Amino acid sequence: MDIRAERAVIAGIIGTALMTAVGVWIGPLMNMPRMNPAEMLAGAMGGNLLLGWIAHFMIGTMLALTYAWAAPLLPGPSLARGALFGLAPFLVAQILVMPLMGLPVFSGSVIMALGSLVGHLIYGAGVTAVYGPVPAGGAAGIAQRHSSAVA
Repeated sequence: MDIRAERAVIAGIIGTALMTAVGVWIGPLMNMPRMNPAEMLAGAMGGNLLLGWIAHFMIGTMLALTYAWAAPLLPGPSLARGALFGLAPFLVAQILVMPLMGLPVFSGSVIMALGSLVGHLIYGAGVTAVYGPVPAGGAAGIAQRHSSAVA
């Protein structure tokens, strides 16, 4: 598989910035609670806000590199693949990470969980938009790429 790592890193930074903008500024305009993942991470890491921001963007970048690897395996058109990919970190964050940080599963609130879901879907779509198109997903796309590589 051809992974464009530099492009994935840029996509991760931009996708993380988009997700953060939704949680910090756009969500509250739609009567959703303000959510800042960097502040939440900082709280779990002793309160150092700079470390929280660094961790937040590092996680977003690593996830974008994972997307670069996984995108050809996902079904559907490109933006749908990004949104589908965004579901994975949403579920991990809500089911595993939140309880590890002393918070309830699914943020303890339907509205908070929905806000997180929207943020993660926007993250995935943003990563996809910046990373660019990848070959068709799923088994059919893999078989098609394999057959054209052999020919």
